[in-house]
Amino acid sequence: MVRIYTQAEQGEAWLRRYRGDVPLFVCVLGFTETGLIPGISAAGCTPEDRKYTACADAEFLYYGAKHQPQYPLPPLAAGASPVLISRAVVEAFNIPVYLFNAGLPQPPAAPIIDLGGFPAKCLSTGAAMALTNVNHLFKQGLLWGERLAAKSQTGYLILSECVVGGTTTALGILTGLGIDALGKVNSSHPICNHEQKWQVVQEGLERMKKRHKVKDHSSLPIDPLELAASVGDPMQVVVAGMAIAASRRCGVLLAGGTQMLAVYALMNAIAQTYSLSWQPTAVAVGTTRWVAEDPTGDTVKLALSLNEPIPTLLATGLSFADSRYSQLQAYEQGFVKEGVGAGAACIAAHLCQDWQQHQLLAAIENQIEQLTQLRSS
Repeated sequence: MVRIYTQAEQGEAWLRRYRGDVPLFVCVLGFTETGLIPGISAAGCTPEDRKYTACADAEFLYYGAKHQPQYPLPPLAAGASPVLISRAVVEAFNIPVYLFNAGLPQPPAAPIIDLGGFPAKCLSTGAAMALTNVNHLFKQGLLWGERLAAKSQTGYLILSECVVGGTTTALGILTGLGIDALGKVNSSHPICNHEQKWQVVQEGLERMKKRHKVKDHSSLPIDPLELAASVGDPMQVVVAGMAIAASRRCGVLLAGGTQMLAVYALMNAIAQTYSLSWQPTAVAVGTTRWVAEDPTGDTVKLALSLNEPIPTLLATGLSFADSRYSQLQAYEQGFVKEGVGAGAACIAAHLCQDWQQHQLLAAIENQIEQLTQLRSS
């Protein structure tokens, strides 16, 4: 049920170390106007829907299907929100959930820790966030990483995200760090919109270069926090800070696909630039096989392209091929794939009580059943 794609020995050791442990589930919510570009994301049918995706996911993750939401899950072109997967596991194992607002246009209708951040402008501006905002968010990430690690003691944290348009900001961060990520990131579309993403990222990086007076032929000798301010989103620096600090005391499962590979690359660059200590062997990236084996991206090659240390990439083997719900079967056609820590939640279910395919599928389908009953009542 858990596949290891890179760093096999390290991956086996990580899984052995945390077998039987119940993690803390952390979800960092952020917003970038990049997510409002028509066609950039399938996490909500329209740009207007996508303004509220993070709020809807947070509310569902915290309260579950029986709660009457202020922000209902947005309609999707196909598939169902990955928060159904995460919630199924959180509910089954009574996993503590911590929600963080890194920068949303409006707060979710659920208990949340507000980090005092602001939403990001579109990364095509090359000035997505104020550097003061980024520095503040990074410090908050370090602070909360220490606090959460103390609560977890010898266990591990799942650090998940909800940022619509986040794979495009991930491409911006990766490219800005000098990593060849073109054609390798994923998306919520069945066929990744690489050309559209690349155009937005190139525009943002060009504008960033002009602002920093970097010549076109030069590499970008830029501080990683300045890079995040230029083309990133609020979640990235928060999770980077949390992971750096938490790794010193407990395990960390960066919950997501190419978005979390970008966070891993960013935390590595920040740690080197600012001489911060962290424990790479304590950190793994956990996703779904729909991301790890996406034929329209190249997650594994991207992981191997990162600067040393290479991350451990894990994925759940969960399948929806035999689901009785078409919304879940859509995942097998490449829709949605991942989000809100779905893959990491399934890995946690396997580690907690050795849950297999049939147990995961039943729990996730039960969420849809409850949601359908609520909507029809």
